[in-house]
Amino acid sequence: MKKKLVVITGASSGFGAEVAKILSNKGYYVALLARRIDKLTAMNLDNALVFEVDVTCREQVFNAIRQAEEKFGDVDCIINNAGIMLLGELDCQNPDEWDRMIDTNIKGVINGMQAVLPSMRKRKTGTIINISSLAGQKTYQYHAAYCATKFAVHGLSDSVRWEVAPDNVRVITISPGAAETELISHISNDLVRNDYIDWKNSIGGVISAKDVADSIIFAYELPQSVCVRDLKIAPTKQQN
Repeated sequence: MKKKLVVITGASSGFGAEVAKILSNKGYYVALLARRIDKLTAMNLDNALVFEVDVTCREQVFNAIRQAEEKFGDVDCIINNAGIMLLGELDCQNPDEWDRMIDTNIKGVINGMQAVLPSMRKRKTGTIINISSLAGQKTYQYHAAYCATKFAVHGLSDSVRWEVAPDNVRVITISPGAAETELISHISNDLVRNDYIDWKNSIGGVISAKDVADSIIFAYELPQSVCVRDLKIAPTKQQN
C-alpha cells in the first residue's frame, strides 16, 4: 500500500487517539493535532507528526497541515474529531459554554475542511470525516446547545458533500451514540453529569472508543467511489 497521510484533530484521547493508533499500525502517515501535545508525544506512534493546535484557531490548523504535507505529501483524509460536550438546561447554562461548543464543534470542523478541500478538489480525490453524534439528528434533555452544534455538523457536511461530489471527494459523518470518552468529564453541572452517568449504567454500559474508531476506519477504507454518508453507531441497548 502506498502510504497516505491522514490528519486527526482531537487526537490526544478518545476516538481520535484510538483511530490514530490503528492507522499508524496499518502503515499510514498520521498528523496528530490537539491542545495537549504531551499526550500526543506519549503515544509514540510510528510515521507520526504531532502538533499543538487549538482547532478554533484557523492559522494553527492550516500551519500544522501544511507542515505535515511538506513531509508526507498531500492529505488523503482529515478526521475532524475535536469536540466538547457541555450539557445543561438552556435557561441557566453559562453562555461561555455555548461559545466554547460553537467555536470547537462547528468552527473547528470548518477550519479543518477548508484547510484540505482546495487540494482534494484539484486532485479529484480525498475524504473528509466529521465526527458528529446521534445528538446531531435527535434531541435529548440537557443537550440543547450541544445538539445545536452537532445538528450544524450534519448540515455542514451534507451541504459540502453536494459541492465536492463532482470532484470525487467524499464527506462522511460518523454519529456515535453513548460512548466511553472524556466528554462526560467536561460537564460542569454535577446534577446533569450524574444523571448522564446513571443513564449510562442503566443500559449496561456504552460502546468503547475503539468501537467508534473501527467504524471510522471501515468507512474510510471503502473504495473512493463509495461514500458512507452517515454512519450511526450506538450500544445495542441504547433505545434512543
